[in-house]
Amino acid sequence: MTGTDGTTFVTRRRGVRNASRVARHALRSSAGFTLLEVLVAVAILGIAIAVILQLFSADLRAISVSGNYVAAAAKAEAKMREVLDDDALTERSLSETTDDGYRIDVAVTRALGNRTENLPVMLLDVSLTVHWTKGTKERTLTLRTMKMVEKKI
Repeated sequence: MTGTDGTTFVTRRRGVRNASRVARHALRSSAGFTLLEVLVAVAILGIAIAVILQLFSADLRAISVSGNYVAAAAKAEAKMREVLDDDALTERSLSETTDDGYRIDVAVTRALGNRTENLPVMLLDVSLTVHWTKGTKERTLTLRTMKMVEKKI
């Protein structure tokens, strides 16, 4: 069939068909992401979230451990002051357990006895160790100092 202008209807149909094919291809290619692209994006996002959560949990563990060390140091310092404030300090050792599970061991020994033999004073070595258990690990913190006291005659 030919039209009044000399073109055939078949040609017009092909033109319409070709235009609709191009439009459908354009819609299909710009319609969104493919399933593979979505899966790759979700996998990358999952890995990133896992890494971030591991960093946060490591920080929380470090904060918890440092909190225990601060508490142990405070207890050790208080006990050390108590031992050093004793005017009648002599060689001895003692151990005590606090209500919150810390064990404190104190050892007072004579130090440099051969050097202070002819002096009216003696030098005492004071060693204080705090033990506590966190989870399955036993942790310790040790403080050491020396004190000069008068010899008892």
